[in-house]
Order: sequence, then C-alpha cells, then structure tokens
Amino acid sequence: MHPDTIAVIAFDRISPFHLSVPCAVFGEDFQDGTMPRFEVLVCGMEKGALATSAGFALARLRGLGDVKHAGMIIVPSWRDPGELPPRPLLNALCAAFERGATIVGLCLGSYVLAAAGLLDGRRATTHWAWSDDLAGRYPLIQVDRDVLYVDEGQIVTSAGGAAGIDCCLHILRGLHGAQVASRVARRMVVPPHRQGGQAQYIEQPLKKTPAVDRFSESLEWVQAHLDQPHTLDTLAERACMSRRTFTRRFRRVIGTTVGAWLLGQRLVLAQRLLEITSKPIDRIAQESGFGSEASLRQHFSRTLKTSPARYRKEFRGA
Repeated sequence: MHPDTIAVIAFDRISPFHLSVPCAVFGEDFQDGTMPRFEVLVCGMEKGALATSAGFALARLRGLGDVKHAGMIIVPSWRDPGELPPRPLLNALCAAFERGATIVGLCLGSYVLAAAGLLDGRRATTHWAWSDDLAGRYPLIQVDRDVLYVDEGQIVTSAGGAAGIDCCLHILRGLHGAQVASRVARRMVVPPHRQGGQAQYIEQPLKKTPAVDRFSESLEWVQAHLDQPHTLDTLAERACMSRRTFTRRFRRVIGTTVGAWLLGQRLVLAQRLLEITSKPIDRIAQESGFGSEASLRQHFSRTLKTSPARYRKEFRGA
C-alpha cells in the first residue's frame, strides 16, 4: 500500500463535477517542489469507456485492481441511491479498509460505503436531500443530516456539492497542515477551511456586496478580533440591528447559532496558530478568545477529541 496514492472510483453515468473534486484537490501539480505530490488514479468500476451525466465519455481509466495499491480510496458520488453497488467494488473497499486505507464517500458515495457495511455503528452524512433515505435504508448508521462532513478517522463522509471540496481540503489539512490546504484552496478560489459541523444548507453566503452591508461587515470585524469578548447583543449593536432581527438573519445566512459560530471561528484560529507558530498555548488561548489554557483544552477535548499540545505535536510530526 502506498500512502500517497489515491484511488478515485469512476462509474457509468458519473457526474463530472463530483469526479473532478478529489482530482482538483489532490491531483494539482504546483511544479515548484514546495507541495506534497499525490498519485491520483481514476479507477473505472466497469471496463471500457464510461459515460458521464454530461454526455461525454471517460476512456483509458485504471481498473479496480489498482485500488489495492492506494492508501486512500474516494467514492465521489453514486448514480442511484436505490441501486446496490456491484460486489467487486464493495469487496475492494472492505479489503482496503482491512489493510488500513482511508475510505472516503463524497455526497451519495456514502451509499456505497454503507452498502459495504463500513458505516455500521458510525456517524456519517450525505446530501441533505437523501439523509432520511440513507438513515431508513441503513438503520445502523448514525446519520448526521446537518453537517458538511464527518471525519471518523479511517472513514470520512461528506454532504453534497461543494461540501466535497471542504471534505477533501479537510483531509489534506490533516495530512499536510493548514498552509498546504490553504494554498490549494487559493488555487481553487474557495474558502480554505469550513468546519465540518457547519450547516449544509445556507440560504446565502457571507460575502461583501457593492452596497454597505453592516451585517457582513460586523461578522468580518469579529473574525479579525476574536481575542475580544463578543455577545449576541454586542454583535447586534455593531450591525445596527435589534437583537431579534440580528438573530433571525444570522440563522438564515450562517445556518447556526451565534455561539456555535463563534466557537467554530475560535477553534479554527487556535488550530492555525498551533500549526504554524511556536507561541505558548496559553498565549494562543488568549489570542483566539478562549481566555485561558484550561478553557482551550476543554473545547479542544470536547470538539476535536484531542488536546492542544497533542494536536500541535501531531502536526509538527507530520
């Protein structure tokens, strides 16, 4: 098994967008020697040329036999949730899992992992429109309907569409750190990191507009001043809104509560500081708004299932 070899499963009638996501994140060659290089193998589930949902065909693909060389196997989607994937594919995934490979199901690819039995007793997600169906078909899975991706260690699943990009960047970040993932994200012109627990369906993204948008400006200001205390009332006042109006708009735009968003932003900042600086942990706790090292440890343990010191050591080791 080669850790830097990634097998991406292709099948008849595959969506070109879903297939392109892992290829874009892991297959980009920066040609300057500063970035890790992966060998990305697109492996056809069926023999011969495969049709795509866009009308063109994929030819000269690798076969399923090449999956056994990969340290990571990604199923980027699935053509029909009601269709049971063929046994050779399921066997290949189970064998890869047994030898220690990471198995990733993006969007409806979670159905393939579920059919292989790899999600039994685990948390997983899929496209929000199919979450109830997945839970009904596979009751042993703890389906999380409201997140972008779920990382269970050796098994990772994502929601639909752009959440696949977030999931792959998250995996890349875990393998090679925030700077590598951010550089790839910049090349793709996408946000460098969105927490997996962020809501799948967001009515509109947080972005700058030509007109003055005090709501967006207030959140951008908070992101630049996470070391300061913030409450719902202070955020509403900065946005020149009533508490009730601000709460309603925040939930509609961001898809979560103010408290959950603030905690997520602070955790992301603390992770980045642990990865790319040598600042003492108590200093990082202050700069990211946790106030004390004990508070930072508590939130790291609860959310990331590790300690700040161990997190830093793992990234420095990587």
